[in-house]
Amino acid sequence: MLFDYETLKIIWWLLVGALLIGFAIMDGHDMGVCSLLPFVGKDDEERRVIINTIGPHWEGNQVWFITAGGAIFAAWPMVYATAFSGFYWALMAVLWALFFRPVGFKYRSMIHNPTWRKAWDWALFVGSFIPAVVFGVAFGNLFLGVPFSFNDHLVSTYTGSFWALLNPFALLCGLISASMLIMQGGAYLAHRTLDEVQNRTINYAAISSLVMAVLFVIAGVWIQSIDGYHITSPIDPQALPNVLNKEVTRQAGAWMANYHQYPLAWAFPVLGVIMPIVTAILLKARKTLSAFIASSIAVLSVIMTAGVALFPFVMPSSSDPRSSLTVWDSVSSHLTLMIMLVVVVVLLPMIVGYTSWAYSVMRGKVTKAYVREQEHSLY
Repeated sequence: MLFDYETLKIIWWLLVGALLIGFAIMDGHDMGVCSLLPFVGKDDEERRVIINTIGPHWEGNQVWFITAGGAIFAAWPMVYATAFSGFYWALMAVLWALFFRPVGFKYRSMIHNPTWRKAWDWALFVGSFIPAVVFGVAFGNLFLGVPFSFNDHLVSTYTGSFWALLNPFALLCGLISASMLIMQGGAYLAHRTLDEVQNRTINYAAISSLVMAVLFVIAGVWIQSIDGYHITSPIDPQALPNVLNKEVTRQAGAWMANYHQYPLAWAFPVLGVIMPIVTAILLKARKTLSAFIASSIAVLSVIMTAGVALFPFVMPSSSDPRSSLTVWDSVSSHLTLMIMLVVVVVLLPMIVGYTSWAYSVMRGKVTKAYVREQEHSLY
């Protein structure tokens, strides 16, 4: 094998993180744009301008979401199985909300009726805002621990409920996620539009950026009072996965342990606070492309902040800490990880290359004149 088992486990932790970051940056700005749609667009023509900024790309950006889900299924099968049973109703809410997006894009402009189109505009809002909140709520619950446990046959039992997921800290994380994606979508929309639409977008996106920075700081302070998880038994990174072959305790301040051990990791939370503020400043200065880059760095930093704090835990258990799923014991076999890595090395550059080409070809401003010329188009 080209890489040993321990190295592959780390590589796949990084790859899953990269796919989640890619999803948040690419499909995240689509969700952010749709979350702004009913508020930034004041009439049908303006809303068609907004939709046309993401119309050619949103389906392609779904690849990041699908690929991230597929990677978790193949690389971390126990995480996939446990999460989809424990977060079942939350994920169903996301799925049902996401249904509104393809249907909304396809059917909105088929009938020239203001009520019809306005209804689909709000459907696109629901299909984008609700998933953004739920994704953040899920991350928040990881820090609190998820109520599941494994028996001796490695069959998991989930003892929580959907409403228990909606606790104050998780809802705060949901608001961070929503404001982050609205910032990302707003920066992109400001770069692709002009005049009144751009002006309103800049105002909303700048406010959302500052709100996100404040909420992120609050979450950082709050997490100091949340007991984290710590592995107290020796770990053999080369060993075959065995979820119950470890001892885990909950300790005050454990979620900050990696930051104390690796001081350079503080760059992520620092950038997570600074870059949204930079995004707001750049938006107000009409430097929209730079604002989108700053916003993307902020998204990366926030996700990496959570990832570094959780490592090596992927899905901690509040019912039985020993059942917590980690990078070391919830992965697929050595051979599976190696084969998947080869596939990723081949396919990921193709995805990045195609996406870059598509955005390059369809770059530029979307104007009212353009949508008037495309009166009979899908969007």
